[in-house]
Amino acid sequence: MGNKPPQALDVEEAVLGAMLLEPNCVDQAMEELVPGCFYDPRHRMIYEAMSSLVRDHTSVDIITVTAKLKELGNLEAVGGPVVLANLSEKVGSAAHMEYYMKILKQKTIQRDLISASYEILKDSFDDTVKVDDLIDKAQTRVFDAIQSNTKREVQEIGSIINSALAGIQEMQGNTGLSGVPSGFVSIDRITMGWQPSDLIILAARPSVGKTAFALNLARNASVDHHMPVAFFSLEMSAIQLAKRLMTSESGLSADKIKGGVKLEDYEWEQLEYKLKDLAKAPLYIDDTPGMQIMEFRTKAKNLVKNKGVRLIVVDYLQLMQGPVEMKGMREQEVAAISRTLKATAKELNIPIIALSQLSRQAVQRTGGSGKPQLSDLRESGSIEQDADMVLFIHRPDYIGLSDNPEDKDKTQIIIAKHRNGETAEIDMLFRSEQIRFMEEEDALLAQAMSTVDSRMNAPEFSDGIPAEFQ
Repeated sequence: MGNKPPQALDVEEAVLGAMLLEPNCVDQAMEELVPGCFYDPRHRMIYEAMSSLVRDHTSVDIITVTAKLKELGNLEAVGGPVVLANLSEKVGSAAHMEYYMKILKQKTIQRDLISASYEILKDSFDDTVKVDDLIDKAQTRVFDAIQSNTKREVQEIGSIINSALAGIQEMQGNTGLSGVPSGFVSIDRITMGWQPSDLIILAARPSVGKTAFALNLARNASVDHHMPVAFFSLEMSAIQLAKRLMTSESGLSADKIKGGVKLEDYEWEQLEYKLKDLAKAPLYIDDTPGMQIMEFRTKAKNLVKNKGVRLIVVDYLQLMQGPVEMKGMREQEVAAISRTLKATAKELNIPIIALSQLSRQAVQRTGGSGKPQLSDLRESGSIEQDADMVLFIHRPDYIGLSDNPEDKDKTQIIIAKHRNGETAEIDMLFRSEQIRFMEEEDALLAQAMSTVDSRMNAPEFSDGIPAEFQ
């Protein structure tokens, strides 16, 4: 005879009967139940009629429900007024209403999981469905089946304050940041770290240093704070990214890491020593070109679940592929990618930093010192809308606004949008030969240390530290 879907028809009757007799039961049911919680189609129609009455601010009783069912053309379908009269007699006790609703919600979750399983089974036999899409759909369907019937309770302000105080106390023993550290004091002072569920857009014109800055952020979180970070590179290979990281980590010039200039023996030792921490860092790189947005979602979920990833970086947004049905509609495709990135950040409760290109009008516009604006985000206004934070990298010398050699390394990180805090313009330095962004104070310290290292390792000082540095 086959299996019957999970159901509790007697409990459905008890709930509807209690609603016909007790106004308080109506309020309870409307808060917790939806029409899909009733398996019997007749019971579902009665509940929908009751819901319609509540929306119209009309009291719920046998007479009003009968009239509403007649108005909707469903009175005969449910069995007529006699069925409503019988329901009012099947109430055990209105005090059991909470227990009844719990049973109905459990049965609903069971039915939804069965439906999700059948959909997954059907797609699994379909060879036209990609495996990555299949995995993502399966995870989403199971998650939705559970979450759709789970509601958060209203909380008292006292309990919320206690939780907030506990969080503040915990932060006192750590770095004082509530999110993933950027590694730059000036930025962390404003953001308090990259916050969970935030979508952060990092935008600039080509070759300004987007990837370099993003790598600095990933390196700081994974090496200095031992937080797992995932870096999705759609533009550069994993080897190229590794060489960039080696350059910024070792302090050696990019030409030496690329092999254009030979390394001295002491530089090999310096390189091996400096790379020890980087080699052990929980930094994961995926260099799949032209990645589909759904493939990204699946990989992101697995990395968070299996590797404990706390931050994801995507380089860059416009190179991702959106839904197939939106091919040829570039603005809508980019908007879909942006929405999915935000939804993924929220679902996984981690920050996602997505790099983005700026349109050419950012450099063609006169006035404003050539600084980029939110309207310069390329190909879709949805990027600005979905982002919790938008950062721009602004280098005056790069766009020809400064001929002064002293301004060569000067750059600004502009926080143009910050949904949960202030905006700001932060002065920094970009050491292009080391592919490294630095705050001005750190740059002065690094320059002094570099002078010491070079003097110590030079042949004429092989016997020890020079007197002026002792």
